[in-house]
Amino acid sequence: MQLRALGNSNIQASVIAFGAWAIGGWKWGGTDATAAVNAIDAAIGADINFIDTAAVYGFGVSEEIVGKAIQKHARDKLIIATKCGLRWDMESKHLHAESEGKRIFRTLAADSIQWELEQSLRRLNTDYIDLYQTHWPDPHAMQDDVMETLIKLKKAGKIRAIGLCNASTDDISTACATGQLDVDQERYSLLDQERAQDNLPLCKSNKLAFLAYSPMAQGLLTDKLDTSRQYGEGDLRIDNPRFSKQNIATISKLLEPVKALAADRSLTLEQVVLAWTLQQPGLSHVLVGARTAEQAINNAKAGSVILSAEELQLITSAANQWQGFV
Repeated sequence: MQLRALGNSNIQASVIAFGAWAIGGWKWGGTDATAAVNAIDAAIGADINFIDTAAVYGFGVSEEIVGKAIQKHARDKLIIATKCGLRWDMESKHLHAESEGKRIFRTLAADSIQWELEQSLRRLNTDYIDLYQTHWPDPHAMQDDVMETLIKLKKAGKIRAIGLCNASTDDISTACATGQLDVDQERYSLLDQERAQDNLPLCKSNKLAFLAYSPMAQGLLTDKLDTSRQYGEGDLRIDNPRFSKQNIATISKLLEPVKALAADRSLTLEQVVLAWTLQQPGLSHVLVGARTAEQAINNAKAGSVILSAEELQLITSAANQWQGFV
């Protein structure tokens, strides 16, 4: 497993991180807590030391599962990341979403960040968070003020590194000016490369870690999907136009040379796609969900795969054929 620094911090994190959104159940059709704990345990056993969750994932459930799973492991060997800024227990000026009977609001007010951190520490059953990230920007909060709050928490020993998610280049630049920003986390995959034009080069020039979430495009870049796939109740992919039969068929054809390459290398399609993603300039880590031990172990294997220049070009050429979702 390759290790890379989280930006300018001295934290060395596995390039494959365990993404803990799905195990929270919210938007993924429920959860099996026992299977989730086993998946995290298997990931750690396969040299993944980096786990990324968020307070809103399952409305606290994901953090609780992660907290339970890590108790059998040495805390100082693990890198635990979580996020703040989405509240379902209060209202603010900015409604983010309505889901499963809950209204979710954005807020990065200082007192809210501090309160959320304490709740996350309790659910995770830990004394500190290695990487604390703002989940979405708050239009009613100044980025300077947000960073001031996070820096105070870092000085207090509550957090070790600071990150932004779903951020604008202006917010990143403002945060960088403090000298305390370490990470930007954004959606990035072979099918979603918008951030390659703005945030990714900005992170590279400022020596920030760039964490790619949804690198498998929520399953579209795996061998698991076809036009007959049915989704369970509560799954975000139901009626999602990204998962239309036309898009799935187009993506499947686009991936044919990548599948052939995977077969030649005795790898899975997922491992090749993740390896390609990790070798994009400036991109440091990928966050990959797993709901079973087998999935976690297979994901981990991608952390040691190195593709040749010719193999990278083959995959890039396939990606360049993608015209976008219809």
